[in-house]
Amino acid sequence: MPVVDLHTHILPERWPDWTQRSGYPGWVYLEHHGPGCARMMQTTGTAVGKPGPPKFFREIQSNCWDPKVRLQEMAACGVDVQVLSTVPVMFAHWARPGDALDLHRFLNDHIAGVCAAHKGRFYGLGVLPLQAPELACAELERCVRQLGLAGVQIGTHCNGLNLDAPELRPVLATAARLNASVFVHPWDMLGGDRLSKYWMPWLVGMPTETTIAIMSVLFGGVLDAFPTLRIGFAHGGGSFPGTLGRIEHGQQARPDLFPADASLVRAYLAQQGRPARFYVDALTHDAPALRALLPLFSPRRVAMGSDYPFPLGEDRPGSLIRSLPELSDADRASLLGGAALEFLGLPAMP
Repeated sequence: MPVVDLHTHILPERWPDWTQRSGYPGWVYLEHHGPGCARMMQTTGTAVGKPGPPKFFREIQSNCWDPKVRLQEMAACGVDVQVLSTVPVMFAHWARPGDALDLHRFLNDHIAGVCAAHKGRFYGLGVLPLQAPELACAELERCVRQLGLAGVQIGTHCNGLNLDAPELRPVLATAARLNASVFVHPWDMLGGDRLSKYWMPWLVGMPTETTIAIMSVLFGGVLDAFPTLRIGFAHGGGSFPGTLGRIEHGQQARPDLFPADASLVRAYLAQQGRPARFYVDALTHDAPALRALLPLFSPRRVAMGSDYPFPLGEDRPGSLIRSLPELSDADRASLLGGAALEFLGLPAMP
């Protein structure tokens, strides 16, 4: 069984100036400032010709864009396969739909090119302009049928629409029809000034966003409407596993606040030898937290994901999984690769 890293991010080394191309700011660009070093910057202002000071987002290195560097670092950590997806700041749900689609087509073509150039080492997830569901469905078709991508990465919401919103239902229906995987990554987090310190948007906001997305999918009837949909959530399911008991009690205490036909929350989790109806990655940074995921989801639904190559990721992908001595060989193999392959709809590889 190969070791598969389900949760990694990639960018092209360069791309066109979308601020000039679109006529308005807010777009991310790379400012290369040294060998193998670049800053992700975001344009500001009111329009082209009326710029504000660029906004720093993140420092990155060549492992974010150079497949050769990635392959070297994969070999050093014992990773056989990476699943590539864009950086969530590139979702651009705020932008005009056509401009976002143009950017997403560029990013999707790039990911597909990397996968084609290194067959079997990389699989790709595309990105969609969810603010325009018709365009998103068409691009999802192109990603799967023309580019050969395994599915898509989407955010936990789109401009305030949760994943159970009727407007987004056609996108999830298309994914189910195409047998495409959907990996949900938090972005555009709840927050404001109260979360402005201590990196709380990433440490508190992201786990909360993921819990909102999971509850929306479960209680909004998404999995019941599309029983074959393979959907997974980043960062160990966020704060959902830790608040499951509270959610379960709340559903029983106030059933009037839930849909009348909603199943109990644990109906979607592992039980009686059946794995959970959805996936999470194993990126918890905590052995007890990872152990707690296994009975809730089963090893077939918890996939190794490192958030490579960013600081909140796992420094050596798979090291936390390998640190659990109680795992059987079969469960360890599933966590390190089998669950990711099943999520992608790929056969187990020798």
